[in-house]
Amino acid sequence: MVLNAKEIFSVSLILFSVIDIIGSIPIVLDIKNKGIKIESGKATLVAGIIMILFLFFGDNVLALFGVDVNSFAVAGSLILFFLGIEMVLGVTLFKDVDGGNSGSIVPIAFPIIAGAGTMTTIISLRAEYETMSILVSILINVVIIYFILRSSNFIGRKIGKSGLAVLRKVFGIILLSIAIKLFKENIIL
Repeated sequence: MVLNAKEIFSVSLILFSVIDIIGSIPIVLDIKNKGIKIESGKATLVAGIIMILFLFFGDNVLALFGVDVNSFAVAGSLILFFLGIEMVLGVTLFKDVDGGNSGSIVPIAFPIIAGAGTMTTIISLRAEYETMSILVSILINVVIIYFILRSSNFIGRKIGKSGLAVLRKVFGIILLSIAIKLFKENIIL
């Protein structure tokens, strides 16, 4: 087994773009501002496990439940859509996530980091790249995600409240657009 650096670089960039953790900073800060605790390590570990499991068993798990990738992507797009609505309109739709005062698993690990778009991309990448290259790329992205989540408060302080308010609205609209695109690409009429 020889690792191909060019392949790993390509897959890492693709995953980084789809995960868009930089673009998710306003979402993360918005969740924190609601008093919901986000544990960076827990969120990245769970997201990494979800992505790795989906790399090896995604098709089988979805088939077990009689769900195709398109239906899964549509469901994920709806969650992203509602997160975008929260950001743009300043309303709260997701309350008391994961049974406590933590947003590490829902909505950070899933669907923001390891959402339907990421999982669909992982399945698509398997058709073109070696599994080990995808696995290494997932691990690279998990490390980057961890450091960005850990730095989110610092980044938020540097941007300021006004900047965050603007970013929150802008990224809310972007999140809505991504949700609609994901929905449109995967809906079968």
